[in-house]
Amino acid sequence: MGLARTGSVSGNGSGDLFLAISTANEAAAAQGAGVVRDAKMLTNDSMDPLFAATVQATEEAIVNAMAAFDMMMGIDGHTVIGLPRDQLVKVLQKYNRAR
Repeated sequence: MGLARTGSVSGNGSGDLFLAISTANEAAAAQGAGVVRDAKMLTNDSMDPLFAATVQATEEAIVNAMAAFDMMMGIDGHTVIGLPRDQLVKVLQKYNRAR
């Protein structure tokens, strides 16, 4: 979702990294029969801030990466010129993405 907020989409081979978490408590159940374990859990609604923070952090990391360098040279001499920061800020402001 953080990628989508910056205008990107994910696809096979795109190089995106996904992190998945589970709210299941299977590990406690797998510890052996007849063993009682106490577990503390968050309600589903309590997870919303975690999801929101993850999206915002991903979006922020992408914007920071876009403004972090002036020029980069990659394999076989491929060169990428960095985005002018003032123009990036203007675009982000135009689309209400600047904070």
